[in-house]
Amino acid sequence: MSIRLYVGNLPKEEIDRQELQAVFAEMGDAVSTKVIKDRKTGKCRGFGFVTVKTDEQADELIEKFNGHSFKDSPLKIEKALPRAKGQGEDDAPRPAAPTTKPAPVASSGGNASSGNSSGGGGGRRNSNKKTKRSASSSSSSSDSEGFQPDPRWAGELAKLKELLAAQASNS
Repeated sequence: MSIRLYVGNLPKEEIDRQELQAVFAEMGDAVSTKVIKDRKTGKCRGFGFVTVKTDEQADELIEKFNGHSFKDSPLKIEKALPRAKGQGEDDAPRPAAPTTKPAPVASSGGNASSGNSSGGGGGRRNSNKKTKRSASSSSSSSDSEGFQPDPRWAGELAKLKELLAAQASNS
């Protein structure tokens, strides 16, 4: 079974598959590469994929080439996440996570930071600021629905947000 590796931090310019293949040439012919390009401009979108045949080759490639400089950019290489259904190969590799879960956490995080950053003053005035900031943070969370945290850290991130929310409610 073949193993796909994500290659990130590629320069956003015109890059050929052969240029990326040349970086991994010492691994042999068992390595195939794919550079993800913008459909309109034809320039690299900043990432690509390398496919190898075994886990051992994948681990060796990651160890050898992670941080390797390619056109003045250090490469970031890690095992690729499986594609979500309906997600084409040219789509950015985003983890599929429910968008309803981050929205409430983001708005409570906005209240927590506004509560800590508002300095003194009348109680009514501060509560108005919190309401305004809460509304703006909820609108900004809807703007950033395209951003999804790395699924490997999503559990830790959720715990951290809960701790922050608990700290804010205790203050």
